[in-house]
Amino acid sequence: MEISILTKDDLQQFKNELLEGIEQLIKNKASEQKLWLRTSEVKTLLKISSGTLQNLRINGTLSYSKIGGTLYYNYKDIQKLLTEQKQ
Repeated sequence: MEISILTKDDLQQFKNELLEGIEQLIKNKASEQKLWLRTSEVKTLLKISSGTLQNLRINGTLSYSKIGGTLYYNYKDIQKLLTEQKQ
C-alpha cells in the first residue's frame, strides 16, 4: 500500500485545474447554438407575434421545415434575415 501526502500546493493546483475545466465547459455551452428552433423560440428571439411569423413564412422571407405538426426554423436563416434587415 502506497501512501501519498498532499500539500496545500497540490490542492491549490487541483482547484485551479478544476476551475479552468468548469470555465471551459461553460464557454462551450454558451457558444453552442441550436441549429433548429421551434416557433415559440423564434417568436421570442425576434420579438414578433404568431401572425407576423406566419406572414414571414407565407411570403417566403423565412424558410421552415415541418415535421409532424411542428415547424422548425434554421438558426442561420434567422441570422441571415436579421443581417439583411440591418443593411
